[in-house]
Amino acid sequence: MKISTFLTFVGDNCGKATEAINFYTAIFPNSEVKRIVNYAEGEPGGTPGLIKFGVFTLNGTEYLVSESNYKHNWSFTPGVSIFISCELEDQIEILFEKLSGEGGQVMVPLDNYAGDGDYGFGEKFGWCVDKYGVSWQLVLLR
Repeated sequence: MKISTFLTFVGDNCGKATEAINFYTAIFPNSEVKRIVNYAEGEPGGTPGLIKFGVFTLNGTEYLVSESNYKHNWSFTPGVSIFISCELEDQIEILFEKLSGEGGQVMVPLDNYAGDGDYGFGEKFGWCVDKYGVSWQLVLLR
């Protein structure tokens, strides 16, 4: 059995999946785009140029992706997030800055919460939504 996270870009984020994948694989080490299949002209279910199915890795963890321009009543939600455990302080700061910047949103500022309600995760924690609507939680574990 294998379990993977599947990201479907819809609504305002439809058409931005390739940009998002390239952004993510550029900021995380040991990451790559493994496969992208776009909808073909006349193919039912999608518009040419949109991702029908894709696979990429972030630091060796595999993610699946697609895009749909059908009017869905849902999109990404902060209730489901990608959780990143960092071992280096500069690493967590750089990732948090890049993920929350350029149109992203900070939900919990990256700060040292040790001794003051550390959320139970670690000494430094932050939560953000990136410019594509994907939610990220980052924690510093030493």
